[in-house]
Amino acid sequence: MPSFQPEGWRTVTPRIFTDDVRGLAGFMRGVFGATGRPQAGRPMEMRIGDSIVMLSSDEERNASLAVLYVYVEDADKTYRKALASGAKSVEKPMDTPYGDRRATVRDEWGNVWQIATRQAGRRS
Repeated sequence: MPSFQPEGWRTVTPRIFTDDVRGLAGFMRGVFGATGRPQAGRPMEMRIGDSIVMLSSDEERNASLAVLYVYVEDADKTYRKALASGAKSVEKPMDTPYGDRRATVRDEWGNVWQIATRQAGRRS
């Protein structure tokens, strides 16, 4: 069956333009276990879990920041990894009224990452 989007992609795909694609990709690898490699003439496709985040040089367009909500297995552990990788804390891990344990960090490129784990037995 033909599809209007590439196989394995979600309907909405974030794209970040940055002056340091390799550095941001390294941060994503270290904190979120992201995978991906540069491809000539194309945005870098970084996979985190079942999602893709495209990274592009700001030579193509003006740099743009993102706010991304990322579900991980352990929000507290991932928060600590982000801080150890140079991110600054915006919000320490906390339990939200909608059932997520969530923390927020800002990476050295200015992007905001909300790191969350759905708590067992909690419903939105």
